[in-house]
Amino acid sequence: MSLSDPEEVRAHLLAAAAAGHPLTYSELLERLGYPFSRPRMRALCKTLAAVDDAAEANGEPELAVLVVRQSDGLPGQGWWTGSWEKHHHTGDWFGPEARRLIGRLQRQAFDYWQKQAPR
Repeated sequence: MSLSDPEEVRAHLLAAAAAGHPLTYSELLERLGYPFSRPRMRALCKTLAAVDDAAEANGEPELAVLVVRQSDGLPGQGWWTGSWEKHHHTGDWFGPEARRLIGRLQRQAFDYWQKQAPR
């Protein structure tokens, strides 16, 4: 298992999307076979960006938004700095406005991938 393998990370995110729930950074690292550490989390964030680049190229909703901090259920700084322009979000990375944006983006991923799941 590798933190730098976008296909492996994507597979875990697709499972979370199909199940309709986000994953914490710790949960995703654990599923990849690693204990949480800040350096691993930063490496994972680079892979998450690659996963989202591929999703965008395929016309799919983004998936990195499903990876959140345990403390508040929102993505970390790396997601915000990489996504603010795309989503035209100029507000805080916490609070009601941030929660509405993340909720909307997560629902898009959940709805899309739940429809794709084999029945």
